[in-house]
Amino acid sequence: MRFAFLLAILISVASANIINYGPTNQTLTYTGLGPDAQGHGTVRVSWGSCVFENGVTTCTLSGPYTGIGSGGTFTVVVTYAGNGPSPLIGTVIPGTDTINLGLTAGAIETKLTINGNPTTFYYTNLTTFFNTSNAVCTLVTSCAVGQVGLIPGATITGPVTGQFDATPIIRGVVSASAYGGFSSVAPGSWMEVYGINLANVLRQTWSGADFKGNIAPTALGGTTLTIGGKPAYLDYVDQGQVNAQVPSSVPSGPQPVVITTAGGASAAYTINVNSVEPGLLAPAVFKLAAGQYVAALFPDGVTFVLPPAEGIPARRARPGETIILYGIGFGPVTPDTPAGTIQTQSNRLVGSFQCSIGGTQATVSYAGQSGNFVGLYQFNVVVPSVAAGEAVPFTYTLGGVPGPQSLLIPIGN
Repeated sequence: MRFAFLLAILISVASANIINYGPTNQTLTYTGLGPDAQGHGTVRVSWGSCVFENGVTTCTLSGPYTGIGSGGTFTVVVTYAGNGPSPLIGTVIPGTDTINLGLTAGAIETKLTINGNPTTFYYTNLTTFFNTSNAVCTLVTSCAVGQVGLIPGATITGPVTGQFDATPIIRGVVSASAYGGFSSVAPGSWMEVYGINLANVLRQTWSGADFKGNIAPTALGGTTLTIGGKPAYLDYVDQGQVNAQVPSSVPSGPQPVVITTAGGASAAYTINVNSVEPGLLAPAVFKLAAGQYVAALFPDGVTFVLPPAEGIPARRARPGETIILYGIGFGPVTPDTPAGTIQTQSNRLVGSFQCSIGGTQATVSYAGQSGNFVGLYQFNVVVPSVAAGEAVPFTYTLGGVPGPQSLLIPIGN
């Protein structure tokens, strides 16, 4: 759920939410580090006024801006541990002034006063413009950023103006990755949206205060999301990821996903919606040398059905024991529980769920939504009499249609 931030310094940015800033009272300095392995120039960037306190360096760049609301003031803040060089390292293609910077440590935030209201954006796309007539260059014959990057120790320093863009940008959408990470979703299932500028907070997970009774929030950390024009329920947001539950009323077929923050609305990203898109909990950490294991639990709620491993409460399941599996996207239950609602009543899955272990059908003693959760399905399965093995195939069907996951489970004597 975390992404390395890519801060792009570009000559032009195409967006409906560009904010123009400057001139500023601070200066930026690009120091050339020479060509990289691909022959591109590399630079280190220092900027603004910096203060070192309590083991952390904080640098700022501030000034007036126009472009959102009635305009106001902005402050870009870079923080990183220690009192050494700035962590902003970038590359530049020779002959151009386009620099791509990777923030190798620390964090960047941009604070605006929008219509009198302070607002923070994290990891926005930033554009800077040097006024070469006022810039100071050393070790180079011209104040070209590209030339500076190719010459170690060369610098360009001066006041800057520029733009930054806080528009949310969606790069991809999948169903919840720990439950299969499929390219389609279903009403009531959970999905993960990836991109940049997806929230105005570093990270936020829903809490009890965000719920209205037993109804989950449709806004979190200043972020909202719609799919098919209908508001989704949000349980986690950060700058690069939003986790959302698909509303029950979203129709099947290609549907637009749109994220909105104080920086504006994203372009629509299309994802296919099916009536069901079943996936069992099988996170990446359960992918062992033999393959992907399903995340089954024993009724104690602590011990996993896994090959014994140091530091993890785990053991093999034995025939006749009940194990518990969890899933998303398995469709309606009765009595009906709409998406976004904490499950508080006894229910059962409308569709027919069956599973097999080692090719032998297992008895499913419970199939429905799990109590006190939102959109989480629970399946209580009795292990059939099968031969022991560390990597026994586990398969399942919903309405007679095989599930798309290839899963394993360990069986003991």
